[in-house]
Amino acid sequence: MLTTTDGVPLHVEVDGPDTAPVTVVLAHGWTLDSSTWAPVSAALSGPGARVVRYDHRGHGRSGVADPASLTLDQLADDLALLIARTAPTGPLVLAGHSMGGMTLMALADRHPDVVARAAGVALVATAAGGLADTSFGLPRQTVPVVRAVEDRLFASRRWAAGSRLGSPRAIAPAARWLLLGPDADRHAVRTTVRSLAACRPLTLSGFRPTLAAHERETALAAFAGIPTVVLAGSRDRLTPVAASRRIRAALPSASLTIFPEAGHMLPLERVAGVSGRLGALVRGARAVRSPAA
Repeated sequence: MLTTTDGVPLHVEVDGPDTAPVTVVLAHGWTLDSSTWAPVSAALSGPGARVVRYDHRGHGRSGVADPASLTLDQLADDLALLIARTAPTGPLVLAGHSMGGMTLMALADRHPDVVARAAGVALVATAAGGLADTSFGLPRQTVPVVRAVEDRLFASRRWAAGSRLGSPRAIAPAARWLLLGPDADRHAVRTTVRSLAACRPLTLSGFRPTLAAHERETALAAFAGIPTVVLAGSRDRLTPVAASRRIRAALPSASLTIFPEAGHMLPLERVAGVSGRLGALVRGARAVRSPAA
């Protein structure tokens, strides 16, 4: 556990040896947890890379947080502290899935000195803005109705701090439709559904305003001198391919890979592809580091 400056305990997992020349830091998405990065972490960790993954505040095995602190800015501050404690020196490869990618953009705004240490960045199924208008694949005319129902649920007293979203079986159909592509395997489905079902309702509702307000195209300039990959699933309903194309347009130096038939959960649906892109960033970081070693 790592305790943040405002007293929230964060659950942290480290894979790979402390002697590895590069540290990879993996940030997960909204309502999920670090288990969604576990297959990629297993593929990357070894003599060449040490992998740090963690649960955002209010998520997974990390502690409950003051609702006022459920912002991308605070997540960026948490990430800066995590890096200072777990990887104070040496090159970094930073990867963020969904809200984790948005956290990296906020990190660039608030902690440019940390981003300057990065030898690689991966923005996975994420967006630089426009989330307030997303339809989640629904017909546009139904979105106001869905939002109204959400607002009523979030205001209900039954959404207590200790409760969870629901049983995996109950939420599985909606989770599969919204988050996963048609060919997702059993492990991808099971991990996604379990992490989502375990999410605290106040975490779901508490982060929604900061995600709706997220507009950070200008922050992407901080990654211009860093090898950056943008990864998207062609069937992603939550952050559609258009969101990744928008990032690529604002950051022309980045490469864009679109995985056919994949949904939002690329770290689980396309483990080999995501690990391969991150592995290339790690090898690049090692090549840059070697002459100075």
